[in-house]
Amino acid sequence: MPGISFAGIKPGETFTYEFPITQSGTYWFHSHSGFQEPDGAYGAIVIDPEGREPFRYDRDYVVQLTDKHPHSGDRIMRNLKIMPDYYNREQQTVGDFFSEASENGLMATIKDRMAWGDMRMMKADVEDLQGFTGLINGKGPDQNWTGIFEPGERIRLRFINSSAMTYFDIRIPGLEMTVVQADGNNVQPVTVDEFRIGVAETYDVIVRPKEEQAYTIFAESMGRSGYARGTLAPEAGMVAAVPELREAARLTMADMGGMEGMDHSSMAGMEGMKGMDHSKMAGMDQSDMKGMEGMDHSKMAGMDQSDMNGMEGMDHSAMGQGAMASAGGASDPFYAAGSGLVPTAANGGKFLSYSDLRAQKPLYDEREPTREIELKLTGNMERYTWSINGVKYEDADPIRLQYGERVRFKFVNTTMMTHPMHLHGMWSMLDVGAGQLNPVKHTISVQPGTTVYMETEVDEPGQWAFHCHLSYHAAAGMFRKVIVEGGPDSTQAASGDQLGDVGGDV
Repeated sequence: MPGISFAGIKPGETFTYEFPITQSGTYWFHSHSGFQEPDGAYGAIVIDPEGREPFRYDRDYVVQLTDKHPHSGDRIMRNLKIMPDYYNREQQTVGDFFSEASENGLMATIKDRMAWGDMRMMKADVEDLQGFTGLINGKGPDQNWTGIFEPGERIRLRFINSSAMTYFDIRIPGLEMTVVQADGNNVQPVTVDEFRIGVAETYDVIVRPKEEQAYTIFAESMGRSGYARGTLAPEAGMVAAVPELREAARLTMADMGGMEGMDHSSMAGMEGMKGMDHSKMAGMDQSDMKGMEGMDHSKMAGMDQSDMNGMEGMDHSAMGQGAMASAGGASDPFYAAGSGLVPTAANGGKFLSYSDLRAQKPLYDEREPTREIELKLTGNMERYTWSINGVKYEDADPIRLQYGERVRFKFVNTTMMTHPMHLHGMWSMLDVGAGQLNPVKHTISVQPGTTVYMETEVDEPGQWAFHCHLSYHAAAGMFRKVIVEGGPDSTQAASGDQLGDVGGDV
């Protein structure tokens, strides 16, 4: 990371990375300078284990997804700052108004529109960036990347989401997928019909096509505005039907993170605090908030929503999957109750949830965290500014950790957007209520209006980046520097302070 862990690579220079291989699995790399990553500077990394895998497969393919846009990253950022909904092609129309009025009643529809208008939000604002072409391994839908198989073979597909801004819902009509790895770490196998992959995440799945026919790999954007498409086939040139895009998702008030009824006209990233006067708080520094160190979270399944969405007083501590139902009847404990974003499988079958993930075996000792740090994910859509604890990166103090401690991070998403939070250099255990079998990940998606916990083993000294992996959110300020003090090379943390900050150069 230029400006944090090293000075960067200047034009014409060569830099050789050397590091010990202490892990295996599916990963990827990309530039962190400007918008070089969304403009195409990325690639896949596959590290084979020393021994045998705990699952069988006959051949494997990397399936690297991205959202190639005709506009450059710099141009996209300029447009978003001028008009945040510049790329939103799913905005509601007069026809939508009359359809809703016919279904829900005129007054209810008017009241709903007024509520959204008061918040200066749009229920169609699921994706900041539309108008892209979905690519699989650099090929668009018409170019149709194809992986060859023999009927009866077990095929390992290494899905990597290297998009700038797009979450994809993955399915292969006619085939079940068995998830065996998440973010490069083995998980206990879980068979699904569809799964959602956040930006920067990786999932490895096993499929076993038994018929001599083609199957479509269909990666549909979460906002239903585009897709990537590939094919598995016994021979080149074979194709299968490509599904139609499903109806676009719509946010609900549950996805607003408790923002109903607030005056957003003068806010600068302080959403989520009901009843407070924010008119004079634009510069408030909350970067040192540590949260609630003394709380007992032992029974939580990763999600504390007891103070959100008008649900005060409810006990969520024992909620399992299915406890929170969306307006459409689907449920997932990692989405807000009544969220319009809760995913469902196209065939009515099993859709993967974070709550399904269990580590294949414990990777860390079980011990209590030394402290808890609360990170509120904040932003202002009107100004297209994104922040943590109401403070943008260039104005924030670093997060300082001590080598050897275990820190519990509490993410509170007060915004209406999904944020894939990514910590460089160290693994984090996503709290799904499984103790030592909590899955170990490098990127964790935090849905609108939810609270998610992860524990990080602080075992790498030096300076590290911690940011939302939506490229334009990170560039707009949802970013922190983490300094790990102490350890076998404590000079690394101190020397990194001399590099300075680089603001949006992420």
